[in-house]
Amino acid sequence: MTLQQLHYIVALDTHRHMGRAAMACFITQPTLSVMLRDLEEELGVKLFDRSKKPIVPTLSGLRVVEQARAVLKEADLLRTIALEDKDKVEGELRIGIIPTLAPYLLPLFVPEVLQSHPELSLRVHEVTTTNIMDQLTQGLLDVGILALPLNSSGLRETPLFRERFLVYMGANDPLARKRYVLPMDIDPDRLWLLEEGHCLRTQVVDLCELRTHGRGLRRLEFASGSIGSLIRLVDAQGGFTVIPELAMDTLTPIQRQRVREFRSPAPLREIGMVTYRHFVKDRMLEALGKAIHAAVAPRLNSVRNGRVFAP
Repeated sequence: MTLQQLHYIVALDTHRHMGRAAMACFITQPTLSVMLRDLEEELGVKLFDRSKKPIVPTLSGLRVVEQARAVLKEADLLRTIALEDKDKVEGELRIGIIPTLAPYLLPLFVPEVLQSHPELSLRVHEVTTTNIMDQLTQGLLDVGILALPLNSSGLRETPLFRERFLVYMGANDPLARKRYVLPMDIDPDRLWLLEEGHCLRTQVVDLCELRTHGRGLRRLEFASGSIGSLIRLVDAQGGFTVIPELAMDTLTPIQRQRVREFRSPAPLREIGMVTYRHFVKDRMLEALGKAIHAAVAPRLNSVRNGRVFAP
């Protein structure tokens, strides 16, 4: 039995498909089949039921795969401890970042991190908060960049920065006459929201107290996972949406004129890094945090007494 074989069965459990698992492992499907068969013969149990679509692990296979994940996690810790003792930032860092942050934050810090640390490699995945938390506990991610607080036992939170929520409205909207907007000014029936599953949607719903007001029926219903899509929809259909402050970097000069601030205390979200309790890649995490701080500091207004909305 080898660590490589354990990688293969974990990949097969993750993808539940021989071809996709083989591609993820950078081997051919016949090679994966042979390695799986050899491991099953060595253990004396059938690990996967290949007659089903998708492939599913057997009861014995579930236990073996679970232990394989634990073994691979411990093996990775050994490598990481050795690298940490070299006093260098090198190795691989697997990052999960929420979709409402990824398009605006990644371009700001990734180039600097890679240039400053040529022996560091990043694997970035754009996933929702719930999936980030699950993948951290399973050892599939090293760190998540998302909205805090999570208040989840076993996860370590490191705050990075706070960014305000802003209102983006259509051209010539009546709200444009106001310098500052109150949550009560926002008509729920003219507000475009992200689809369910995004923490920013939950934060906006809480901010505007939509659960108590309810929403009327529209002739157009639009479910989107992209803030950029909501901005374009507002441009075309009117109404308004709520955007995070970093999204301002992507707006044209004309679009910037359609942005209004909320009246103080500013509603905001706190962004931070989250790791599992056994995380040991401290040098990588420190380098990541410094790069993010340096990238966002010139772009965000300092907010000390704002109202933080939890995800």
